[in-house]
Amino acid sequence: MGWVTVADRVNIGLVCLLMMLWSVSGIGVNWGTQASHPLPPDTIVRLLRDNGFQRVKLFDADYDTLKTLGKTGIEVMVGIPNDMLAIVGGSMKAAEKWVAKNVTQHITSNNVNIRYVAVGNEPFLETYNGSYLGITFPALRNIQSALVKAGHNNQVKVTVPLNADVYESTNGSPSGGDFRADIHDIMLTIVNFLSLSAAPFTVNIYPFISLYSDPNFPVEYAFFDGNASPVSDGGTLYYNMFDANLDTLAHALQKNGFADLPIIVGEIGWPTDGDRNANKEYARRFNQGFMSHISGGRGTPMRPGPIDAYLFSLIDEDSKSIAPGNFERHWGIFTFDGQAKYPLNLGTTNSGALLSATGVRYLEKKWCVMKPSVRLDDPNVEPSVSFACGSADCTCLGYGTSCGNLDAWGNISYAFNSYFQKNNQREDACKFPNVSMITKTNPSPADGNCKFHIMIQPYYGSAGWYAQKPLGLTSVLLIFSLVL
Repeated sequence: MGWVTVADRVNIGLVCLLMMLWSVSGIGVNWGTQASHPLPPDTIVRLLRDNGFQRVKLFDADYDTLKTLGKTGIEVMVGIPNDMLAIVGGSMKAAEKWVAKNVTQHITSNNVNIRYVAVGNEPFLETYNGSYLGITFPALRNIQSALVKAGHNNQVKVTVPLNADVYESTNGSPSGGDFRADIHDIMLTIVNFLSLSAAPFTVNIYPFISLYSDPNFPVEYAFFDGNASPVSDGGTLYYNMFDANLDTLAHALQKNGFADLPIIVGEIGWPTDGDRNANKEYARRFNQGFMSHISGGRGTPMRPGPIDAYLFSLIDEDSKSIAPGNFERHWGIFTFDGQAKYPLNLGTTNSGALLSATGVRYLEKKWCVMKPSVRLDDPNVEPSVSFACGSADCTCLGYGTSCGNLDAWGNISYAFNSYFQKNNQREDACKFPNVSMITKTNPSPADGNCKFHIMIQPYYGSAGWYAQKPLGLTSVLLIFSLVL
């Protein structure tokens, strides 16, 4: 770190002090919009306010979303998607235009309380194979310069939400923390820039992923109940993975000369479906445990004090990629239609419970199911199910999931209904060749664990709710004539 001067270190100390004073309190939440039928922005904003969320993290800069957040006082982290990094990183003019359109306009005209710009989203994931390594820092630098030029740099800070895989431990304990060898230099460049810009390091931490990826991972260590055998790091005891993970980052920062750089936990949560360990009870246990863990402001051994964090996530998103796993569509503390999934006390409501969305409009109470008369070995069944699941969402089916106990008829009907609802209950979306039918009898099992959902009415921005707007979809029969 010889390239950091004494003057730089003094400046770093000052800006870190300013960041500590500037830091906000209260739990934040991620608002993702990768859904086939997203709730209207005003419904979501009302949900945020009813549940006392003071901060929200976005993954883009949708105009209607930001405008609806105006005059609410909610602090906003607006996002620049990875596919825009090359544009704003390759042109100062493009960065200035982005800031003018997505920051300045909303602050000055719509009174949106924008506090951060998230430059990219986990751009250094190993699965990206280095696609964004050369363009993330230029994008960060240009956006910061554009914010300074626009006069926002005192209110709006840049950051790069990074996955916890950007650091590792050389000895298996937090004290061995350092940045990943293949990105060490670029990480130091970014961290130094964040420090000089009075900006925080943002990291996403997911104990669930460790449990999902490693069958030998100790389950109790993922939670905050204190039931796990502690891990000793030179006499410092770690009773949960979150503390150990965050302190691995803290050690990495300290080791490279940035011991006091503020850290924001950009994403943390637990999914409720799509895997045997993704269920409502584990999600409630984890999220409630995390809230209790941070509410006292004691922090971690390396970072005592309040922790700024954003829960992941607010609402389920049925259009997210399931490449990481079927659980990806089930991170929400609310269902796709804004209904609370389980009891969770955020300490922000008088009732001590989550408050569900109101005024949600649903399609008609009807479902698409397999005809009872059809044999399971009918040659049309298998391709129909494959097509339905490939085009809709069947991530609630399978071992250990909410609908994992359905019989064959139930599994097939669930797939058909998912496609039917996603396509706004259009009649041609329940015309799987001679094997499907529409019913007004709810096929959901009586135990209440598995639900055959009715989709909410599609919402078309300024046009509002509109249940019958045609989507221009090719009929299922025509599709089958092409694929079979």
